[in-house]
Amino acid sequence: MVVASVFNPYFVQLKILSIDYHFLPDLSTYFVQHALFISAIFNLLRVLVFPHSCFAFPFDLTNLFHLRYLEVERFDCPPESISKLQNLQTLIQHEQCGSYITVPGMIWLMKNLRHVYLGSPSYLPSPRISELEIGILPNLEELSGLCSFSCTNDVFKSIPNLKRLMVRVSCSKEDVMTKRLIDMSSLTKLEALKCFRNAWEAISIRRFSFPTSLKMLTLTGNYLFPWEEISTLALLPNLEKLKLKESPATGEVWRLSDDDKFQSLKLLIFSYLHFQHWEASSDSFPNLKRLVLKNCSFLREIPTDFGEIGTLESIELHYCGTGAEDCARKIEQEQEDMGNNSLKVYIHNSRGN
Repeated sequence: MVVASVFNPYFVQLKILSIDYHFLPDLSTYFVQHALFISAIFNLLRVLVFPHSCFAFPFDLTNLFHLRYLEVERFDCPPESISKLQNLQTLIQHEQCGSYITVPGMIWLMKNLRHVYLGSPSYLPSPRISELEIGILPNLEELSGLCSFSCTNDVFKSIPNLKRLMVRVSCSKEDVMTKRLIDMSSLTKLEALKCFRNAWEAISIRRFSFPTSLKMLTLTGNYLFPWEEISTLALLPNLEKLKLKESPATGEVWRLSDDDKFQSLKLLIFSYLHFQHWEASSDSFPNLKRLVLKNCSFLREIPTDFGEIGTLESIELHYCGTGAEDCARKIEQEQEDMGNNSLKVYIHNSRGN
C-alpha cells in the first residue's frame, strides 16, 4: 500500500515533498486527513507542494516549522496559525475554492516571507489593530493577487521592500479604484506593477500615485482611461516596459505633445486596443527598442517618424489592419534605403494577404 511507505525511516529525512492527487490519491488523501501525524513525521520538511487539490487548509501543517516553500492548487483560506511557519519564504496558491481569499492578519508576523502568489483576488487586512502596529514584512519582494480593498497606505508602508506587485479587481462592487486615491509612493523599491480590472466604470489614472522607481507597468482590463491620461505615464523617469491590454484606454486618437517623452521606455506593447490614430514623433520614445501591436485592428497608421528612433530594433504586428501593416513596411523600407538594416518588421497572420 502506498500510504504504508510513509513510515519508512528514509522518509523521515525528507526535505522536499510533492503530492499529486491524480497519481497518488491514497497518499494525498492521507496527508490531508492526518496532517498532525504527518507533520510530526516530516518535521524537517522544507518544500511542500499540493497540486490538483481542493480542500480546507490542514491546520496541522502549520507545525512544519522548517518549511520554506508551500505551494497549493486550490486550498480554502489559510488559518491564522499559518503564522507559525516562521521560516516560510514562498507561499503560492494557484486558485481558490471560493471567489476570493481573506488572508489572515497574522501573516504580518511572518518576517521571512519573500514571495506570495495568490491566484484569486485577496484581501490583506491592515497591519494595524486599534492603532497598534503588529508588524511589517521587511523581506517581502513579490506580492501577487492583492485586491483593491487592500491598496491602502497602511498596507503599502508595511511592505517597504516590495519589488513586484499584482493588483486584481474582480467586479465593480469590490472596486475601490473609483472612490479614492491608490497611493503607491511609499513603495520606493517597486519595479514591476500589474493591474487587472474587469469592472466597467470609468476611472482616472490620476487616482494612482505611482512610485518613480517603477520600471515595468502592465494595465489589463477596462479602466477606460482617456488617452491624454496615458500620456502622463511619461512622467515616470525609470519606466522601461509599458503594456496596455484589453481596452485600458478609451478614445480614437492618441496624440502626444512635444512635452510627452517616455525617456527610458524600451518596450511598448499594445493588445486589443481600439484607437484609430496615433500622433507621435521619434522624440516621444527616444530609447524604444521593441514595438509590439496585437489585435489593434482599428489602428490606421504607425507614426512614420518611428523609423528615426536610433535604438528601435523591431516592430511586430499580430492581427492588425492593413493600414498599420503598410506603415510598418514603409518604415522598414525607408530605413533600408538609408542603409539601416538593423530595424526588422515582423507581421504575423497578415490580413492584407
